[in-house]
Amino acid sequence: MTAKADRIPSVWARPAPAPRTPALNRAAIVREAIAMLDENGIEALSMRKLGARLGAGATSMYRHVDTKDELLELAVDEVLGEIVLPEADDGNWREAVTACAGSFRATALRHPWVCAELGQAGLASLGPNLAAVMERLTALFVHTGFTEPHTAVDALFSYSIGMSTMESAWLTTVARSGQSEARFLARFLPPTAPEDGQDPDSDAHAVAIRDGKFIDGLAVVLDGLGTRLPS
Repeated sequence: MTAKADRIPSVWARPAPAPRTPALNRAAIVREAIAMLDENGIEALSMRKLGARLGAGATSMYRHVDTKDELLELAVDEVLGEIVLPEADDGNWREAVTACAGSFRATALRHPWVCAELGQAGLASLGPNLAAVMERLTALFVHTGFTEPHTAVDALFSYSIGMSTMESAWLTTVARSGQSEARFLARFLPPTAPEDGQDPDSDAHAVAIRDGKFIDGLAVVLDGLGTRLPS
């Protein structure tokens, strides 16, 4: 069996290649790939199209990234570096976890392709940014007193990914409709009275509804996790 066959099939298992030219390097390739993904989604990304945007041929691209799958691994982890990490010694674990989950949601909505790709991007957990998120959350749950911190992390991620995936899909549907979110939402909801002086026909009202759903659902998850804390 060859050494190539024995290697771990992940971009994180190999050292980064030395840059060949100042104009084209792995970081530049990943940045442009993320821009393409944000604009048109995963289906629109190809090494050929990406190379054309960077003014480089496909052969030059493959000198820095072996495959499109590896490029997606790199893009996913780069995006996850935007998540604000909680402090492990924070005095209020619920507040810290809520802030981290909210940061994940905001990141996922800025990059609506990332949740769908997160579970498919090879050995994504080897990425340094995702590993940092997992380690910091685990440390926070350990510090709080959870005897099964990894279970708590899994529950938090499952909720955050699931809700962000549905919200991203909703926003994609709204965008395709050509209508504002408030007008599109009004097709499914009865007329509502303004709350806190907010116009129910404004997009801000629609955003507030989505914010509330995420926070309320997260509170249920944290309530459940709280029952696992030693009394």
